[in-house]
Amino acid sequence: MRFLKADGTLDKEVEAQAGQRLLDVAWAAREPLEGACEGVMACSTCHVIVDAPDFEKLPSASEEEEDLLDLAAHATRTSRLACQIILTEAMETLSVRIPPGARNWMGR
Repeated sequence: MRFLKADGTLDKEVEAQAGQRLLDVAWAAREPLEGACEGVMACSTCHVIVDAPDFEKLPSASEEEEDLLDLAAHATRTSRLACQIILTEAMETLSVRIPPGARNWMGR
């Protein structure tokens, strides 16, 4: 698992296990993902930008996730919510960029 800074440079690489949720891996690695709703897909503060080759490995986002990504700051074509990415054995590597900011419309 590779976390990249907003400018695309490597921040850190961490080990992760299949079955883990990306948001939990990011929190354990002390990455700056707020996750204001604590991962119940009620906000967009765990928004990450997945590297294009890795994005193709992920299952499609649900309609609800797509709606929340519409509210995310700095969203791109390869944006996803970290609370919705469950790591699998097939994901030998996964690189995500942490956007330069988040929009917390939950009022926290």
